[in-house]
Amino acid sequence: MKDTSRTVGVQPKTDAEIELIRQAGRVVHRVLNACGQAVAPGIVTGDLEDIAISVISAAGGSSPFLGYAPPGHPPYPAWTCVSVNNEIVHGIPGRRKLEEGDIVTVDVGVELHGFIADSAWTFAVGEVSSETAMLLEVTERALYDGIAQVHSGGRVSDIGAAVQTRAERSGLSVVKELTGHGVGRSLHEDPQIPNYGRPGRGPELVTGMTFAIEPMLNLGGSRIAVLDDGWTIVTADGSRSAHFEHSVAVADCGAQILTNGD
Repeated sequence: MKDTSRTVGVQPKTDAEIELIRQAGRVVHRVLNACGQAVAPGIVTGDLEDIAISVISAAGGSSPFLGYAPPGHPPYPAWTCVSVNNEIVHGIPGRRKLEEGDIVTVDVGVELHGFIADSAWTFAVGEVSSETAMLLEVTERALYDGIAQVHSGGRVSDIGAAVQTRAERSGLSVVKELTGHGVGRSLHEDPQIPNYGRPGRGPELVTGMTFAIEPMLNLGGSRIAVLDDGWTIVTADGSRSAHFEHSVAVADCGAQILTNGD
């Protein structure tokens, strides 16, 4: 029987298309650098949104987040997602003031020349506790553990298995309802990239596939809840959550990271 998991729903990109995603990724990287430099006690989350709008607009890009409306959701009202402390993803930037010891995740997508790149980073606001610092360090390492599993001939579940191993060895929980995703011509393409699982399963990784890997790890339990705004996803137990994300392309020998500024 033919192994249809190899190609169903997947849109491998040409070298030229991957370069266009990389160009969008360079803008994403500039946004995250600018936001990271601005993060400090006393600023509000809307300040980070304003920075992103300025950088993206200056580059001639646009936000695929603004107005995004999957079934069951109102249109997303901002260019970025800015999530604080127990907010896992999809926090709507506004007037919330950041305080010493907080953490804040800035999630950015950029559309440029018809192609999209997506990345997120969690920043410490001033000095944070040792437990919070561990959460940030482990989640970032989990991202790169997942990226290290990317090569032509691998399997999607190899990525999630590596993320889950790193998380659970450190006593962190994995958010299982939220996944990485294909990215390129659309913000969300196939395949989904879970952050858990057993290796050697799921669609085969083939040269030219492009997708976002994005571990979301919690200090407490893995259960989630959605706030009344219909977007912001939080930890059910109020524990802190970190989120790190890169868009990558599959190559014969490994992963090309498209959102690291290269």
